[in-house]
Amino acid sequence: MSFKSLIKKIQVPGKPLLAVLVDPDKFNKELILLANKNKVSCFLVGGSRLEKGDVSKTVSSIKKLSKIPVVLFPGDETQLCKQADGLLLLSLLSGRNPDYLIEKHITAAPIIKKMNLNYLSTAYLLIDGGKTSVTQQVTNTTPLNPLRGEYIINTAVAAEQLGFKAIYLEAGSGAAKNISSDLIKSIKKEINIPLIVGGGIDSSKKIKEVIKAGANMVVIGNALEKNVYLLTELSSCF
Repeated sequence: MSFKSLIKKIQVPGKPLLAVLVDPDKFNKELILLANKNKVSCFLVGGSRLEKGDVSKTVSSIKKLSKIPVVLFPGDETQLCKQADGLLLLSLLSGRNPDYLIEKHITAAPIIKKMNLNYLSTAYLLIDGGKTSVTQQVTNTTPLNPLRGEYIINTAVAAEQLGFKAIYLEAGSGAAKNISSDLIKSIKKEINIPLIVGGGIDSSKKIKEVIKAGANMVVIGNALEKNVYLLTELSSCF
């Protein structure tokens, strides 16, 4: 499936997709092979902070093992590679650090153009998941308070009005609390673009609640790093 086909599928109401987030620092061949046997629509590759992992090598390794689309989920412009099928072009609208709102995009723009990467302009909203996330540390931004529902909803609406093609709600890797179904549902009522949800989702119960609330795509990462075989259980919800 091509990146363009994936984007079309994510827009179909009532047919949510499952994405597996792969941190290059924690690449697991077994996870990729298991994904081939389950209902995984794409791999997201990247991380807020990489230590030893290499995005290009990770993407190439996945492609040798699977035909599932590989989409970049970059922490910055150094995590781009032409081997990927596409890119979530993220702008951290939950924060006020200009580097992650626009400056890094200016640096990345000629690289993306030269690599001829397909991309989906995505508003990235970091919601407080009860634990300080790596994203919060790296970007030096404060996550949105989940109790400020109206503010978060208006931020999502503003993102759509600004021309973003998707909203990514993120509670942070290994979040103590995932984003509430009530908040997801409220946002979904006010926007007409795909809603991607991730962070703290580590059980079939949680994933069913997120799906029922209206998420177009659910992203699982940290939970699978702890238990790769959890993928079979979570995949059965789709």
